[in-house]
Amino acid sequence: MNAGILGTGHYVPERVLTNKDLEKIVDTSDEWIQTRTGIEERRIAPEEIDTSDMAYEAALSAMENAGVTGEDLDMILVATVTPDMGFPSVACQIQERLGAFKASAMDLSAACAGFMYGMITAKQFIETNTYKNILVVGVEKLSKITDWTDRNTSVLFGDGAGAAVIGPVSDGKGILSFELGADGRGIPHLHQDGDYIHMNGREVFKFAVRQMGDSALNVVEKVGLTKDDVDYLIPHQANIRIMEAAREKLEIPIEKMSKSVHKYGNTSAASIPIALSEDVKAGKIKEDELVVLVGFGGGLTWGAVALRWGK
Repeated sequence: MNAGILGTGHYVPERVLTNKDLEKIVDTSDEWIQTRTGIEERRIAPEEIDTSDMAYEAALSAMENAGVTGEDLDMILVATVTPDMGFPSVACQIQERLGAFKASAMDLSAACAGFMYGMITAKQFIETNTYKNILVVGVEKLSKITDWTDRNTSVLFGDGAGAAVIGPVSDGKGILSFELGADGRGIPHLHQDGDYIHMNGREVFKFAVRQMGDSALNVVEKVGLTKDDVDYLIPHQANIRIMEAAREKLEIPIEKMSKSVHKYGNTSAASIPIALSEDVKAGKIKEDELVVLVGFGGGLTWGAVALRWGK
């Protein structure tokens, strides 16, 4: 039984924090940020809206798009590194609000690659006919672990949530191949130290440029296809230069690469599902197209999926 995407949805907070706003907070400039990252603004959740609230809204949107209710869900997987609390999980919190009481629920922690880990975990349960409808959410409230006095990290991150319902699809559709990986030797380069995110930007950049391109190409080759067969690329929205490196590796035109980093910054595990949801709603992804999703994150972790769009 093939596993694929039945519906998508997303949520972003209303408050917009622009580069000009950041110029008043930290020693930086709009030109400096845009040149190095491609980011123009990001969304910041207010204190009263936490990670589970955003996850819930994105989940509702994806479920409506898929035509399922809480009672239809067999499992809830939430990818996040910024849960409301140590426990219970965000997945359990939204299970209660969705009325999905027959669903198992757990959180996954793989940083910016978390949604890929969630999708691929869901795939196993669908293809073994264990579960029928699995909700996968990528969500972060990175603003609560961002040091707003650090010019190297404060310009990068934003808040938001994206979700997808994963379930059975027809032959030839859905997830065709995947790649998952991790390298704990990279922990010093990107981690949370105390209350805040710490990053060695140079080392993360080198890793990401290499891994994003290689992983994207690997999942295409695993199904006996070539980069010429790729119709659309959705990379983790971390940095436009890293995204461009992955696009160039696949040699696809710029209009075939998803781009929302300028609006939302790096939303970690929420990045790929937000981009996917927006592109689906905009009609940018067509039936039977070969779509590649690829991300990397702290751990260091990475993941990629090649899928044939459609049910």
